[in-house]
Amino acid sequence: MPIALAPLQREMVIRHIACESKENSHLAALGLTKDAKVTVLSASAGAVVILVKGSRLALDRQTAAKIFVA
Repeated sequence: MPIALAPLQREMVIRHIACESKENSHLAALGLTKDAKVTVLSASAGAVVILVKGSRLALDRQTAAKIFVA
């Protein structure tokens, strides 16, 4: 499921990132890689706030739709 639809406050694992290599490299630099553990802290109409490796990140809905977790 896309990370934007993941349940709040539950640790999930990134299974796939469906984006171009430039964007994928940027996300990897932020700690968003396959098999990384993430927790969705909040999801509003405009952004998804996640916790990854002890840091909070805000992702826009378009980017969040490309990150799949299980």
